[in-house]
Amino acid sequence: MPSARINGISLSYEDTGQGEPVVMVMGSGAGGRSWHLHQVPALRSAGYRVITFDNRGIPPTDACADGFTIDDLVADTAGLIDHLGLGPCRLVGTSLGAHVAQELCLARPELISQVVLMATRGRTDFMRRAHARAEREFHDSGGVMTPLYGATLRALQNLSPATLREDKEIQDWLDIFEVAPASQLPGYRAQLDIDITSDRLPAYRRITTPCLVVGFADDLVLPPHFSREVADAIPGSRYTEIEDAGHYGYLERPDRVNAALLEFFAQRG
Repeated sequence: MPSARINGISLSYEDTGQGEPVVMVMGSGAGGRSWHLHQVPALRSAGYRVITFDNRGIPPTDACADGFTIDDLVADTAGLIDHLGLGPCRLVGTSLGAHVAQELCLARPELISQVVLMATRGRTDFMRRAHARAEREFHDSGGVMTPLYGATLRALQNLSPATLREDKEIQDWLDIFEVAPASQLPGYRAQLDIDITSDRLPAYRRITTPCLVVGFADDLVLPPHFSREVADAIPGSRYTEIEDAGHYGYLERPDRVNAALLEFFAQRG
């Protein structure tokens, strides 16, 4: 896996396929390889070049465990686009990655031709603040939980009730979550400090990039009304909602997510 020196850190990325470039930004605690299970093959088959990367905090990109800001993540993404000479390009982000993507549309609009924002928001509320605080406190306390407890908690938070009702599906998900538990890496702890502390929706009205916002109907972490608010704020944006999908909707319902991406990308003039 190649790496580039971006903003004083070593940033790991993958560059696959031929055609017009699509840059994909992952959410908290996960690496760029998460996109390769479903989205990268679909985009490559459709004739796109796909660039994924590990945000700072996620090895083998530098951990930066002393902390960083959303501006650092935005600058890293812009720096990689500049380094590879990709702009203007299509951009896809989910959760924290969507936060990065929409801020990049404000900071460097000339780099982005189209943007897809999944499981996003432009403001916070009491529940989200409390949940973020609880995660930080749990991480800092060195809290101990069994792999199965952690897996079940992760499933309840991130998967749709439609998935939770399917015994075989949920067994497979729990097996995956037990093998790959939530990260306890110091760089992931630094990612937990990235939060929206003020209402950014008025600022997002200045975004001029053609935009698709994707909400996941059963998302407990970032319920779809947050994503719809972002779509309502961005002039001319489109909104689509994926049914029977939780926060990991791009993994639960990959065919629907990929179809939405490709339909939107095909509309580019």
